[in-house]
Amino acid sequence: MDTLKVRDAKDVEEVVRAAIASEQPLEIIGHGGKRGIGHAMATNAVLDVSALNAVTAYEPNELIITLQAGAPLADVLALIDAKNQQFAFEPVNTAPLLGTPATGTIGGMIAAGLAGPRRIRAGGVRDHLLGAHAVSGFGDSFKTGGKVVKNVTGYDLCKLLAGSWGTLSVMTEVTLKVMPKPEAERTLLLRGLDDATANKAMNAALGSPFDVSAAAHLPKSAFRAGAEGLNDVAGEGEAEALTVLRLEGITASAAHRAGSLRELLAPFGAATLIEDAASAGLWTAIRDVLPFAASGALGAWPVWRIVCPPASGAALGTQLARETGGDVIYDWGGGLIWAALPPKPDAHAPAVRAHANAVGGHATLIRAAEDVRREVDVFHPQAPGIAALSERVRASFDPKTILNRGRLTRSAG
Repeated sequence: MDTLKVRDAKDVEEVVRAAIASEQPLEIIGHGGKRGIGHAMATNAVLDVSALNAVTAYEPNELIITLQAGAPLADVLALIDAKNQQFAFEPVNTAPLLGTPATGTIGGMIAAGLAGPRRIRAGGVRDHLLGAHAVSGFGDSFKTGGKVVKNVTGYDLCKLLAGSWGTLSVMTEVTLKVMPKPEAERTLLLRGLDDATANKAMNAALGSPFDVSAAAHLPKSAFRAGAEGLNDVAGEGEAEALTVLRLEGITASAAHRAGSLRELLAPFGAATLIEDAASAGLWTAIRDVLPFAASGALGAWPVWRIVCPPASGAALGTQLARETGGDVIYDWGGGLIWAALPPKPDAHAPAVRAHANAVGGHATLIRAAEDVRREVDVFHPQAPGIAALSERVRASFDPKTILNRGRLTRSAG
């Protein structure tokens, strides 16, 4: 494996131009924590951007931070936390799920585009990315967006980089919005609801005027007992069903809204309340899918991430779990389903995709062994028209398919 460590954007340009000249595609990595997501790439040359790790500018009063793409995410989160700020989209830490060291970078966070429970209220990664400097598959540096929220001149190209898995460009520097952390958080817990009833409760809460910032449901499960972060609320033995709803803001407001929401949800049962640190621990466990962690009881099972209309979530998840003998967790009020399914050579892909397609959703195989990922489309196959458009966009950034060739589709190169 030929690894090329770059020191600056100029180095990146040179490496990409050399790759074009020799027709040798490049795998782009920071610390490589997400290499297990996607297909094995058609190359043995690695472009390592981990040395591009500086924080270029941080202006807490302006709510923006500019940093190089290889900056370690954990360090950046600690830096903004010290100013009582956060990334509002709650980036998912995939390390527990994949069983890798927690060495994620800012570039990896943007390229993966995986947002946590607050996605339903705060938007996704792309909505917080204000600007980027990057090197295209032509070997040219370009700049998109800016350092202010109202920068909408021309095409907002930086939005395309979020969730592109490194197939459009090599990011070298990015500017992101940060937001103040809420003063308090309160989470209401309802116990013992089946998936369909929980879906109704979440919809009622999200449709209420009480500004719910997250809604999730963990069905009753024999597999989840003792999962990290859930010990305090899951009960002994077999984990009972938990429906959880989060409210955030100034303390008086969060407490008042929690009381009002509890009254609204009374038909679904008596809700109990957890606060601040206990609430934060619970939502971290849901965000990072700790019940399906690589070190846990389901560590050898493939894990799917299914996005669908929230109203369809409960039926889809219930049916999939029943058909496969798997376990599911619902986030985003039912709009996001994490499914851990028993090992099978095709990871149950036909069933997962059929159910997702039936409701207009899509499914990504986040965790699976490499031999499974060779046989199954990791990312949801696109409809022909969308696929053609995606390919035109990709080709306009990287005509020779130099960057992360073969990561998104099995048929490429």
